[in-house]
Amino acid sequence: MDLNKVMLIGNVTRDPEVRTTAQGTAVATLTVATNLRWTNSAGERQEKAEFHNVVAWRKLADICGQMVKRGSKLYVEGRLQTRSWDDAQGQKRWRTEIIADNVIMLDRLNRGQGPAAEAEAQPEQAQPDQAAPAEDTPINVEEIPF
Repeated sequence: MDLNKVMLIGNVTRDPEVRTTAQGTAVATLTVATNLRWTNSAGERQEKAEFHNVVAWRKLADICGQMVKRGSKLYVEGRLQTRSWDDAQGQKRWRTEIIADNVIMLDRLNRGQGPAAEAEAQPEQAQPDQAAPAEDTPINVEEIPF
């Protein structure tokens, strides 16, 4: 049995770049940074950043292009893939990428601004005798917590 599985939680280093292939398939590329922190033998705190190239295809690429921004905290799940090509000078080049199967945004929308941030800072106390809202009550998109 073989397993090629990658799970990352990190921050996006730049806005995703979304392109379309000649066949009309959407593809998004982005870079996710993860940090490793440790204390060395002298008691000094050390930190090292790793940068991971992530590729998303089809509908996931469209979603990444619309929702993911530089600085976003993401959970990325996928598989490793290495591709090779010859550059303009005829040199063989390789690139290892994570082909994303699932991307979950870990940041809340409007963090630190607007009504969503105020609701997060001061959560309402639920009243057990409150009636449920009517089914035809319009939903305000800004009030959705994710």
